[in-house]
Amino acid sequence: MLLWVSLLALASVSGQLATAPKPVISIQPPWTTAFQGESVLLTCNGVPINSPQETTWFYENQGSQTSSVTPGNTRVVQETGNYQCQHSGSSLSGSVHLIFSAASLILQAPLSVFEGDTMVLRCLRRPGSALKNTTMYKNQEAQAPLCDGSDLRVHGAMLRDNGWYHCKADKESCCSVVSNPVKIQVQELFPRPRLTASPSQPPEGSPVTLTCETQLPPQRSDVQLWFCFFREGQALGSGCSSSPELQIPAMWSEDAGSYWCQAQTVTLSVMKESLRSYIYVQRAIPSVQIHTRPPKESVFEGQELVLVCSVRGVPGPISVSWYKRPKLHLATEIPLSQETEFRISTVKSSDAGKYYCVANSIRSTEVTIHMKVPVSRPVLTRMPRGSRALEGDEMTLRCEAQRGSLPIQFRFFHEDALLKETTTVTSWRASSFHFSLTAEHSGNYYCTANNGLGPQRSAAVTLSVHVPVSRPVLTHMPRGSRALEGDEMTLRCEAQRGSLPIQFRFFHEDALLKETTVTSWRASSFHFSLTAEHSGNYYCTANNGLGPQRSAAVTLSVIVPASQPVLTLRTPGAQALVGDTVELHCEAQTGSPPILYRFYHDGVTLGNSSAPSGGGVSFNLSLTAEHSGNYSCEADNGLGAQRSEVVPLSVTVPASRPILTLRAPRAQALVGDTVELHCEAQTGSPPILYHFYHDGVTLRNSSAPSGGGVSFNLSLTAEHSGNYSCEADNGVGAQRSEVVTLSITGLTGSRGGHVTTGVTGVLLSLVGLAAVVLLFYYWLPGRAGGRPACDASSSSSHSDPQEPTYHNVPAWLEMQPVYSNVNPKEGDVVYSEVCRIQGRNKCAAGTTARLPEDKDSSVIYSQVKVTSTSGSRSQLSASSAPHR
Repeated sequence: MLLWVSLLALASVSGQLATAPKPVISIQPPWTTAFQGESVLLTCNGVPINSPQETTWFYENQGSQTSSVTPGNTRVVQETGNYQCQHSGSSLSGSVHLIFSAASLILQAPLSVFEGDTMVLRCLRRPGSALKNTTMYKNQEAQAPLCDGSDLRVHGAMLRDNGWYHCKADKESCCSVVSNPVKIQVQELFPRPRLTASPSQPPEGSPVTLTCETQLPPQRSDVQLWFCFFREGQALGSGCSSSPELQIPAMWSEDAGSYWCQAQTVTLSVMKESLRSYIYVQRAIPSVQIHTRPPKESVFEGQELVLVCSVRGVPGPISVSWYKRPKLHLATEIPLSQETEFRISTVKSSDAGKYYCVANSIRSTEVTIHMKVPVSRPVLTRMPRGSRALEGDEMTLRCEAQRGSLPIQFRFFHEDALLKETTTVTSWRASSFHFSLTAEHSGNYYCTANNGLGPQRSAAVTLSVHVPVSRPVLTHMPRGSRALEGDEMTLRCEAQRGSLPIQFRFFHEDALLKETTVTSWRASSFHFSLTAEHSGNYYCTANNGLGPQRSAAVTLSVIVPASQPVLTLRTPGAQALVGDTVELHCEAQTGSPPILYRFYHDGVTLGNSSAPSGGGVSFNLSLTAEHSGNYSCEADNGLGAQRSEVVPLSVTVPASRPILTLRAPRAQALVGDTVELHCEAQTGSPPILYHFYHDGVTLRNSSAPSGGGVSFNLSLTAEHSGNYSCEADNGVGAQRSEVVTLSITGLTGSRGGHVTTGVTGVLLSLVGLAAVVLLFYYWLPGRAGGRPACDASSSSSHSDPQEPTYHNVPAWLEMQPVYSNVNPKEGDVVYSEVCRIQGRNKCAAGTTARLPEDKDSSVIYSQVKVTSTSGSRSQLSASSAPHR
C-alpha cells in the first residue's frame, strides 16, 4: 500500500528552543590577537526587543575590573583583557579574550571555529621588522611555508583540525622569531540529531508525527538547517525542508519499519544522521473512529474543522454517514456527507456538539466538539508584593488568565529561562510557583498561558532580591601598621556580597571620616595625607538598607619625626651657684616615641637618656665653675636628629675671703704719706663689689666688673692710725678680710709750746735712762770677758731709719711698721733697742733690720725726732702693696 505523506511546516527556529539567547560578542577584524596600537570593534549581538539602545561593557585584566556604558551595541578597544557585555533586561554574555601584542610576529586566529567553517590562520609581521620565510606549525610540526601576505586556510574545518598552532619567521641578521601560540578547538556545529515518533507505536490508520531534534549554538543561531526523513533507505515526503517535523496522516501495517532523519547545512558542509528507530504499527480489528483536524481540544470559533471517519478492517466498498447530536437532543443525519471527511469551513458556536459516523452499518464512537476560546493575556503577580524581597524569603509567583478554554498550559520564566511548566484542567485559570529566594533570583519574570491556540505572554515583573551586605574588610595602602607623617594613605572598604547600592562609611576612633554610596562595585576607597593625629584605630561599615555591617579594626601608627627640642635649665635660685644642682630638661613637643635625647656642653656630650613613651627627659648636674658655657640638647627618634637652640649658663662662684694689703712709700708711715689700700678676693664671679673699713667705719667702696682686686689711695693724717679691713661681695654673700693695723708717726708744731716743753722733758729723762742702760750694758760683758750681745754702733750703722719694723708678722702677710713718734730735736733720731739674750750667743751686727732667728723674740724700735717747729699735723696716706 502506497504511503500517504504530507509535510506540515511548524513554527521553529532550526530546531532550537524559542527562548531568547544571551548576548554574543563578535569582533571585527575577526582576530583575537592584534598589534599594540591597533583597534578592535566589539559588537554585542542579541539586543532584546524594545530594549533601550545602550550596552553595558565589562572589562577585566589581572584582577582589575571596570565597567562602562555605550550607546548602541558597539565598542572600540585597544587593551588586552577579557570583555563581556550586557543589555538592559538580558543576562551577561560570554567572555572574549583579546591580546594586543608588542611582538614583531603574531599569529591571528578567529574567535571561534565550528564544524564546516573555513578556518583562516594569519601570520602577521610587524611593519619594519625585517622578517622573512614564514612557516606555520601545528603541534610543533611544520605544515607549509607561507608566502608573503598569504594565510593558512582550512576549508570545512573538522575536529581533526584541533591543536596548537604557531608560526616562525627568520630574522635577516641572526635568528628566528616565534609567534604567540594559539589553541584551535573546532566546536561541534550541532549535535547528532535524534528522531522521535509520536505516538511511538501508532495503531493502524492513526497519524504519526516524526521530529528530528538538534540544537545550534548561540554563535551560529543564524545558520539554516535542512531536515530529511527516511524509511528503509527511501526518502519520505517531497525531500528535505527547513521544518524539523514530518507528519504522516495515517500509518498502516505495511508502513512499519526502520526510520531515521538527517540534519544538514544548506551548503552540505556539515551533515549528520540520527540513529535508526523502528516504528511498530498496531494492527486493528474492524472499527470506525473519528479524528479531527485540528485536534478536538483545539477547535475555536472561526477556524476550519475537519472530521475524518477512519475505517479499519471493514471490507469495502464503504458507505459513510455522519451524525450530530446536539445537547439533550437525538442524533440526526447530516445530509450530503457521505465522504470519509466532513469539513466545516468556519466553526461557529452552533457547531458545538457530539459527532459520530457510520460505515457499512458500523458506528464510530462519538466525538465531542467544544468551542475553544483563545486564552487571554495572563497576569503575573508575586507574593509578598513589592519590587524588593530579602534573600531567604519564600516567594510565590501566580500566573492567571481571565478567560480561555481549558486546559491551559502555564509556563514561568526568569530572564527567558524556563522555571516551571504546569497544565490546569480545573475551572481555575491560574497556576502558582513557589521557591526560596537567593541572590541569583533578581531579575525579570514573566509567564505564558497557552490553550493550544497560541501562547500569550504576561507583562514582565521585576524582582530585586536584596541580599544583606556581608561584613566588610578594611585594607590600607601602603600596607603595614606604621607610616610616616606626610605619606599618602588609601583606605579601601570592600564587601564580598550584598545587594547594591551599598553605603560605605569610614571611621577613625568612632569619628566619621567619609561617607559614599556605590552602585556598581562592592568597594569604596578613601585617600588622605597622614598627620600625627591620624594614628589610631580605623574601621568601616557597609549598609545596603538591611542593617550596617562593621569591619574589623585596623590599627595605624603614624610616625612623626621629632621636632626641634626645647632645652630648659632649672636652678634652685635666681643664680646658678657652685655646688648647686641644676636640672637640664630637654623636650620635643612632637615626635613618635621612643625618643633618644643627648645633652651637650660647648659641643661635648654630657650624657643621653631615652623617653620610651615620648615627652621629655631631665639630666641633673652638680655645678662647678667649669660648668659655665653654652648648653644644647638633641632629640632623635630614628627619623633624623633635631638640635635645640643654645642656652647659656653662667655659674656664679661666691667671692672668697679677700686679702687687704697696705702699701706705704717707706718703712715708717708718716703723716702726709700716701698709702695704697689693695683688696682682692682670689676667687669669685665678677662683678665684685669691695668695701673698705677703718675701725669698722666704711671708708669707701669700689667695683671690679671683670673680677680681680681694687685699690684706692689714702693721704695719711694722724687720725688714720688704727685697724683696717675690706669686704668682697658678688651678690652671693659678703666676705670680710683679716684686720690690718696701721700706726702713723710724726706730729707737727701745731700742738703748742707747752707740749714742746713736756716732750723735751720726757726726752731728757729718756736720754738719761738710756745712758744708764748703756753703761750697764757695756760694763756687764766686760766683767764677763766678752762683748755685749748687740753692738749699738754696728746696729746703728746697719740700720736704716727708713726701713719698716715688723711685729708679729703672720705667715701670709708682712708685718706692717708700728710707729711711735717723739721729736726732741730737729731731725735727730735716737734708737733704743731691747733684745732678749738667749744663752751666751751674741747678736750679730747688722741684724737689726731683719727678723731674729728666734721667732718668739720681739723687736721694738723707738724713734725720737726733733719736734718740728711748724706744728703742723702730718697727713697720712696708704698704699696697698704687700711686703713679703
